[in-house]
Amino acid sequence: MRIVLTIAALTLREAARRKVLRSLAVLTTVLLALSAWGFSEIAADYGGLTSGEAKVSGSIVLNLVMFGFSLIAALGTAFLAGPTLSGEVESGVALAMMTRPIRRGQVLTGKWLGLVAFGAGFVTVAGVAQFVIVHLAVGYWPPHPVTGLALLAGQTAALLTLGLLFSTAISPMASGIVAVGLFGATWIAGIVGSVGSALGNPRVAMVGTVSRMLLPTDGLWRGAMNSFQDPALIAQTGSGVEESPFLSMHPLTGTYLLWAAIWTVLVLSLAALSFQRRDL
Repeated sequence: MRIVLTIAALTLREAARRKVLRSLAVLTTVLLALSAWGFSEIAADYGGLTSGEAKVSGSIVLNLVMFGFSLIAALGTAFLAGPTLSGEVESGVALAMMTRPIRRGQVLTGKWLGLVAFGAGFVTVAGVAQFVIVHLAVGYWPPHPVTGLALLAGQTAALLTLGLLFSTAISPMASGIVAVGLFGATWIAGIVGSVGSALGNPRVAMVGTVSRMLLPTDGLWRGAMNSFQDPALIAQTGSGVEESPFLSMHPLTGTYLLWAAIWTVLVLSLAALSFQRRDL
């Protein structure tokens, strides 16, 4: 365990030195600034909106902005996972590091823990900053912020685990591109499923259900959206709001959360098996 924690700490230190972190910081700052401007415009429009309607608008826009943060976290962790493992193999660093006392499984687990801590830290800092901006602008605070941020951290962990699996077999850049591509495809499939549910078409709705089982990132994101929105405020807007791709009317079940955890463990186990067989 000491070896695993040491590698996790080194992975965090390495991630902090990479240019990806600077890019994430710039993108996050820009998104926070734009959202602050947007929410200030919503607050300024109180003449045409009631305070309740302004809070509803703030809730919907908050979900939109938080999706932007989840996308930034997905891009960052996916493109960090590849160089962290596959890059070290290609450069020969892994061969020098994995002496007899250190096993490949310990290296993989340590790097995974470091990346999970990095992703969770980013989501927490950016999310809390966004909550404060929304609260100051329109007086809205999410009903379950901790649950929502935890689900976003779980989404990030699931995607970086997939990125680690790909990095054990293909190049660092390719592993990041494939992981982010699957993230986007799953989100689009979730929107298609939502449209199918709204139209009463079970076959189209099944597209979203199957995609969320194959890759739980979109399912975890929808659970986070549900945690960020107030059902009482949403009910004030009347019918039709359920069709929005940035609203989720139902919380995640315990069964799905268990599946997301099992999925992550299975993919991490496949990554360990693939890494064990890779020629260094």
